[in-house]
Amino acid sequence: MARTPQVSTVALRLPEGSAPLRHRIADALVRELRDGRLRPGDPLPSTRALATQLGVSRGPVVAAYDELLAAGFIVSRAGSGAVVAAEADLAAEAGAASHVRPPRSSRRRAAPPSERPARWDLRPGRPDTTLIDQTAWRRAWRAAGTGVPGNDAGAGPRHTRLRTALADHLRRTRGVGCDPEDLLVVPGVAASLRALPEALGLVGRVAVLEDPGYVEAVTAWADSGVRVRTVPVDGDGLDPASLRDDDAAVYVTPSHQYPLGARMPVGRRAELIAWAREHGSVVVEDDYDGEFRYDVSPLPALRALPGATDHVVYVGTASKVLAPSLRVAWLVPPPHLREPLRVSLEQRGLIVNEATGAALAEFIASGALAGHHARAARTYAARRAGLVGALGRHLPGLSLDGVDAGLHVVVRLAEGTDDLEVTLALERRGLAASPLSAYCVERDLSGLVLCYAGLPESQADAAARVLADVVG
Repeated sequence: MARTPQVSTVALRLPEGSAPLRHRIADALVRELRDGRLRPGDPLPSTRALATQLGVSRGPVVAAYDELLAAGFIVSRAGSGAVVAAEADLAAEAGAASHVRPPRSSRRRAAPPSERPARWDLRPGRPDTTLIDQTAWRRAWRAAGTGVPGNDAGAGPRHTRLRTALADHLRRTRGVGCDPEDLLVVPGVAASLRALPEALGLVGRVAVLEDPGYVEAVTAWADSGVRVRTVPVDGDGLDPASLRDDDAAVYVTPSHQYPLGARMPVGRRAELIAWAREHGSVVVEDDYDGEFRYDVSPLPALRALPGATDHVVYVGTASKVLAPSLRVAWLVPPPHLREPLRVSLEQRGLIVNEATGAALAEFIASGALAGHHARAARTYAARRAGLVGALGRHLPGLSLDGVDAGLHVVVRLAEGTDDLEVTLALERRGLAASPLSAYCVERDLSGLVLCYAGLPESQADAAARVLADVVG
């Protein structure tokens, strides 16, 4: 027999603690359900009545009811106010809550020494995000917030304005001429790697990658069924003479070889395009660190060379010029591969949030990105000079690679040195770096990869002294 609803006069006991009042009210009502004093179908007091009973303002009670409503503990019926939802008692007994509870102890324990933040974090891939103009950044996000989200659940956002802005940006800064329709927006380079083998027809075929190089690409492609072959790079990057007739694709970082920093000269670039055209192969150009050059003339992207359009998949990213946490990158595939790649990305859910795309589009279109790039390039050039100069003073004769571009340099260590042990020793002294051996697949190289983007010139000497103490 159904119970007859009664006007509820629940005597709530609010839990003690520093949690927001709305959470404590919601928790008290869930406890009433768990203890059986409230059951499905019971009406709840009006928000005004409960606020009077508890001696609090009405706002936190309204917020608590909204929280419980969103979590499915209560339902709102016209003319009846809030009513306990069916099976809400079972959910409460199972330990469900209307919000994520903080840990029982809010006291912070001291982190062990190995977990303390480094005084100097020189690990690669970390641009200085404090250089971003906060006013322009907030303005871009406010503009993004004025749009209404789309409702197409079957496909990702089209990012029409972002693709238009990126096409103009690539034409001006990297010499890549493309139509906005040619661009695909993806959630970062690493995330899109697994979509490439199927779309490019590489499964079961041989693809070449650099050694040392982007190990995530090696792993992702090997896991996807690609027969990965790595080739050693030299002072000019990957040598096209190392490629074979049965290689279906090659993954290269010609602008600033990752991690050694070599810049592929024009002659090798032309040879690489000629090889791809002759064999019908694909070149995946990861334009890593292509935005930053020092003391050398800029080279256009590989994709900008004559004959490259039908054979080069251009990959760019916002991670170095802005922030890796944005998780925004872009692909410019050959025309005949665009649709297979788009389908492969969507099938894997590799899409960029609509609001993020709109904010980045506004940031680029407003000219803020160009201004940021100029400011960041000046800052990074000074920090690079500071670190290189300090290393020269404290470790004279040290071999450095990759100093003319990008955001990092490579310190070569003596043959046979365990660079992982050196990295751990530096960490104990407050300096975080990456061992060069971590980027090697078959080669045996020893060194340190040091990113100077976040190292103020005033700190370069102190960081170099620590390096000298450990390495020297």
